[in-house]
Amino acid sequence: MISTYWIEKRRRYWDRLEQLMDRVNQAGLKSLNRAELRELGLLYRQTAADLAVLRADVSSVHFAGYLNQLLARAHNTIYSAHKTNHSAVLRFYRDTYPQLFRRNLNYVVVAFILFLGGAVIGSILTLQDSDFGMSIMGPQMVQTIQRHEMWTHSVVAVKPLASSAIMTNNLSVAFITFAAGITAGLGTIYMIVFNGVLMGVIGAACGQAGMSVPLWSFVAPHGVLELPAIFISTGAGLRIASGLLFPGVLPRRESLARAGRDAVQLLLGCIPILVVAGVIEAFLSPTEISVHMKFIFAGSMLLLLVAYLSGVTVRRTPTTDSAA
Repeated sequence: MISTYWIEKRRRYWDRLEQLMDRVNQAGLKSLNRAELRELGLLYRQTAADLAVLRADVSSVHFAGYLNQLLARAHNTIYSAHKTNHSAVLRFYRDTYPQLFRRNLNYVVVAFILFLGGAVIGSILTLQDSDFGMSIMGPQMVQTIQRHEMWTHSVVAVKPLASSAIMTNNLSVAFITFAAGITAGLGTIYMIVFNGVLMGVIGAACGQAGMSVPLWSFVAPHGVLELPAIFISTGAGLRIASGLLFPGVLPRRESLARAGRDAVQLLLGCIPILVVAGVIEAFLSPTEISVHMKFIFAGSMLLLLVAYLSGVTVRRTPTTDSAA
């Protein structure tokens, strides 16, 4: 067990690092002189070593959480000092984003569970009461399903326009779900559960009409990207709610600010995924390509996404890992 004396001895260095971070936040990195910049680098490395010690002691979990957030803050400050360019954007999506995703994976998992729960509820209610499905989908869509027709044929005729509209809609859903996190997560939870209910209702209605294969062969090619992106944006909203509701040892304002930085970066990673999904939904999903080819394509896209987010294709550096 780590002694109180050790913590008090090391705490002055943590406080000094936090003071430097506060100055940088208020006046920018240029407010530090050369000696203070060197001190910042030294304190960063020393605090990273202290965090490794604290993580080995279960009784010091609160201090470990505090240092982890402090190091993340310092890491962002140190490495954002470089001028933003195309290579910095590439490094963000190649290296930083997969690590950020894995660090916040629990929020994304909660989003998936909420969506799945909504889908199950929507399916059960639709199978038990057809009027419920009618109230959710509307009479026009219900009549289309009853005629054993898909409602996606119009997309094929206006592919570029449809692609733009789909991207705009998907991005709007992602941004709204993310921003609703400021309502202590209530708005975010409502959005993801409602989308799950809608998916469950449509799935159950198409299943009753014998249209499961046309439905899922349409959804699969773009859905394997679109749905994970929505889960991630929902996770970003839940990250904001967590910073607001559970600040821990930090002041609530600072906790919310740090949660917001993580959440914004999570949302940024969703944008290219949703753009690609929108293109696929307009140009591939509604076409007459064979069902087998659509599912093979969907499986390939899902494997690529999982490989990317799990870090299979990511080159890690020791400094970045220590900050996480």
